[in-house]
Amino acid sequence: MLQRLKLLEHINPGAAHRNVADSIPPPQLHKMSLPYNKVLVLGATSGIGLAYAEKIVEDGKKAIVVGRRKENLDAFVEKHGKDKAEAITFDITQVGTIPNFVEDITKRHPDLDCVLLNSGIQRGFDFAQPETVDLDVLDLELTTNYIAHVHLTQAFLPHLQKQSKQTALVYTSSGLALVPSVKRLNYCASKAALHHFLLCLREQMKDGPGNVKVIEIFPPAVQTELHDEKHQPDIKNGRQMGMPLDEFTAESWAKLVQGDDQIAVGMADRLFALFENTRQQQFQKMVEMMKGH
Repeated sequence: MLQRLKLLEHINPGAAHRNVADSIPPPQLHKMSLPYNKVLVLGATSGIGLAYAEKIVEDGKKAIVVGRRKENLDAFVEKHGKDKAEAITFDITQVGTIPNFVEDITKRHPDLDCVLLNSGIQRGFDFAQPETVDLDVLDLELTTNYIAHVHLTQAFLPHLQKQSKQTALVYTSSGLALVPSVKRLNYCASKAALHHFLLCLREQMKDGPGNVKVIEIFPPAVQTELHDEKHQPDIKNGRQMGMPLDEFTAESWAKLVQGDDQIAVGMADRLFALFENTRQQQFQKMVEMMKGH
């Protein structure tokens, strides 16, 4: 044995004394995957919604993309194939048509287990000059960002609640739900309303029926068409404002697949640390106090 060790040292000095464990390759890290198999993505024609749809397909799941711009949706299906993607043209602001839309979707896709509500618009208003405020545009923004989400939630819940596995409602909210921007006051109000709605909805879902997870994503400003000068002329080069889309998508997706139900990124993450975590502790105290009432 001693002679063999000496021979090994002669051929490869130090090898004779190397720990056997050194030759064992490191364990392969398991890539985390979205726990849902078929995801309906509303507001998937561009920006964050489209980026998430790409991630869903990349994850090996099917994405049903929904929006108003048919050409964008069709391009997504053409890129990925009909076995991985499906496109549906629909305008969520037509809230009276939501029940029929949801009924059709759930009949054709009884295995739908996740709905991602991403649709949103942002406009600027200056009430110091009330004659410049277009209330029709304000109503459209509120409907798109909040009212339609509530209608969609109510319509999809019966389907999701009767599934035998965990299902999910995922909402794209905003860091501006926590701290508002003065000129975007209606947008901020709509996102704050959505945030409070989701805090309470999550509590209501805890005891069933079913196992519906309520997930809220809080983006910072992200480089998408949300800030385009076409709709917000006071913002110059709006598409360049904020966090790059791919950076936001990577960070938020990682938190989504690891199971977080509140996903704060960038500024929103800092706001959670500053005060939102404390505020939600007070909310939980309110929940306990109001039980039975």
